[in-house]
Amino acid sequence: MKLMPLAIGSLLNRRFAVVLTTLTIALSIGLLVLVEQMRSEVRSGFYRTVAGTDLIVGARTAPIQLLLYSVFGIGDATNNVSWQTYQELKGLPEVDWAVPMALGDSHRGFRVMGTSLAFFDHYRYADRQPLVFAAGAAFDDLFDVVVGHQVARQLRLALGDHLTLAHGTSRVTLQHHDDHPFSVSGILAPTGTPVDQQLYISLAAHRAIHIGWETGVRRPGAGIDAEQARARQDELEPDSVTAILLGLKTRAAVFGLQRRINDYRPEALSAVMPGITLQELWRITGVAEQMLRLVAGMVIIAGLLGMVTVLLATLNERRREMAILRANGARPVHVAALLIFEAGLVAAAGIALGLGLAIAAQAAAAPWLLSHYGLHIGLSLPAAGLWLVLGAIWLSALLVALVPALMAYRRTLADGMQVRS
Repeated sequence: MKLMPLAIGSLLNRRFAVVLTTLTIALSIGLLVLVEQMRSEVRSGFYRTVAGTDLIVGARTAPIQLLLYSVFGIGDATNNVSWQTYQELKGLPEVDWAVPMALGDSHRGFRVMGTSLAFFDHYRYADRQPLVFAAGAAFDDLFDVVVGHQVARQLRLALGDHLTLAHGTSRVTLQHHDDHPFSVSGILAPTGTPVDQQLYISLAAHRAIHIGWETGVRRPGAGIDAEQARARQDELEPDSVTAILLGLKTRAAVFGLQRRINDYRPEALSAVMPGITLQELWRITGVAEQMLRLVAGMVIIAGLLGMVTVLLATLNERRREMAILRANGARPVHVAALLIFEAGLVAAAGIALGLGLAIAAQAAAAPWLLSHYGLHIGLSLPAAGLWLVLGAIWLSALLVALVPALMAYRRTLADGMQVRS
C-alpha cells in the first residue's frame, strides 16, 4: 500500500481542519525559532559593537546604564566627568589610550558625539576591526563633522554638505545651534554597529557651540560666532565629558585600575568592563527570553494536541474509508501507519512554514533594529541545537499520533461495514 498518495488525498479531503492545524504548529514553530534567532543575532550585534576597549568610565551610575548610553546610544547620562579627571586618567601609567565622549546633541534624530581624533585611531568593533572612511577624512576645520554610514544614507549627505545641530537628544526639539553650521568632512564605512547611527565633531567644536548654553538654553549675547571660535580654537577646552573609553597597556591591570577608579575620591565615578557588563545585561533579559520560550513551548504543545484532536474527531467519519482499505487487503498496521504518516506530513509542513515565517519576521525586523539601535541582524539558518529541537518536535508529533493510530488499529472490518442507527 502506497502511503504517500493515500495520505495526501485524505489530508486534502479534510483540508480546512488540516490547514488550521498546520498554521497553529507553524506559528508556534515560528515564535520559537524567532526567539532563538533574534536572541543569538542581537547578542552577536551587541558584542561586535565594541572590541579592544578595556574600561568605560563615566559618572557614578549603574554599569548597564553606563554601557548603554556611552556605546549604544540608549538613554542619557545622569552626570558628567570633569575634564581634569579625564586628563588624570589619560596620564596613568597603565593607560595606553583614552577616548573622551561628549554627548547631548543630535541632528534629525541621530545622536552627535564630541570626541577627539583618538576615537578614529583606537575604536575597534567586531574582530578588532578599525574604523575606515568611505569618503573624506576626520576633522580639519573646527566645524567639520564626520557622519556614520546610516546617517549619510538616510539623510542623503555627501562631502561638503552643511548641517546644523540640535540641542538635546530627542527627535523633536526647538533648540538649535543654527549659528554654528557644520560641514561634512568625512563619511565612515558601514560597521553594522551604532557607530553608523551617529555624527562626530571635535571636542573644541562641542565646547564652542555650547558657550552661553550653561543653563540648558541659549543666553542672548553670551555665545561666540564661528569666526571667533576658530580664532580661539586652542582655548576651547571642555569643562567635562560624558564618558571615557580606556585602552590599557596590559589586560592584567584592568581589575586593579577598575577598583581604583570606582574608589576615586575627588569624583564619584564608575568603571565597567564591556564584556562583563553585557553578561549582566543578558542575565536580566534572560528571564524574558525564558518566558518567551515557555510561551512558544506551550503553543507547540497546543498545536500538537490540536492535531491529535483532529485525527480523533475524524476517526468515526473515516470508518468507511478504513473498512474499504481493509477490504482491499490493507492490514490493521497499514491503517495505523497511514494516520501516523499523515501526522508526520502535517508536522513537517508546520515546521517548514514556521521556519519561513521566522525568517520573514527576522528580515522585517532587521531594518528597524538597524535604524533605531544600529544593530545589524543577519539572516541565518538555525543553529545545530535548534535543528535538534525541531527534530524532537517532529518526533513528538509522531508519538502523539500513536493514540488515534492505536484506536484505528483496533477497528475491525465488521465494525467499519456495520450501519448504526
